[in-house]
Amino acid sequence: MLSHKKSLNILRKTDALLEGHFVLSSGLHSSKYIQCAKLLSYPHLADKICKSLALKIKKNFRKIDLILAPAMGGIIIGYEIGKILKKETIFCERVKGKFKLRRGFRINKGANVLIIEDVITTGKSSMECVKIIKQAKAKLVGFASIIDRSTKKTLKIKKKIISHLKIDVPTYSKKKIPKSLASIKITTPGSRFIK
Repeated sequence: MLSHKKSLNILRKTDALLEGHFVLSSGLHSSKYIQCAKLLSYPHLADKICKSLALKIKKNFRKIDLILAPAMGGIIIGYEIGKILKKETIFCERVKGKFKLRRGFRINKGANVLIIEDVITTGKSSMECVKIIKQAKAKLVGFASIIDRSTKKTLKIKKKIISHLKIDVPTYSKKKIPKSLASIKITTPGSRFIK
């Protein structure tokens, strides 16, 4: 398994770990942003992280029939983990603001489904995926991500998250931004923005 230090070095080397003032897709403010798309633009480096995550998933989840990834961020990660674990992998995408299965994807009744994302901050996207699993009368196995940057205060997920890397980065509501962060120009890098 890849060490925490080596993993952070890969994130920095690929410019996947950004510093500044960011408004995350959850609407929270942060001094750091993890842009996994930058990591994934270097497949030979991302492969090391995906293999390490796949080992953790194998160790923690016994039966997985299907992997479900939310678009956009989870698609490549889901594909790579599915390839390593030899599991069918599908994705959901937003239609009029809500996650839906399209493109002929379906979840069989009773299937054991693992949700995979690139980064989990609040778990909002993952919890939207849970609704799709419940509608299909399937079973949620759990959650996995490359990066878990959630906190007990912000996390909507109650189950354990298996991640390659846990990064503690404070997030702030609009009303509680520290002065040092407020003085930096805001960037909104996420694919989904909530007011």
